[in-house]
Amino acid sequence: MLRTATTLAFIAFALPAAAQSVSGTVTKIDRAQGKLTIDHGPIRNLEMDGMTMVFRAGEPAMLEGLMAGDRILFDAERVNGQITVIKLRKKG
Repeated sequence: MLRTATTLAFIAFALPAAAQSVSGTVTKIDRAQGKLTIDHGPIRNLEMDGMTMVFRAGEPAMLEGLMAGDRILFDAERVNGQITVIKLRKKG
């Protein structure tokens, strides 16, 4: 029993954290570059505090219908060395 608990604890800390949805507000969109600026809360899987920063959109379609001021929930991960929004939906 103790060996199983120890193994599970090791796996929980050894594996990278999975992306989780974070609340944010879009402050700027650069459709030509496929980027958006988001004022967001902490992103735990990236060990990042809340701040305003530029993200690459994982898919250009994510930016369709999106406007500065929109409140969103999003997931972000490092993709090829760039912090990228991999999932996005408007709140409300």
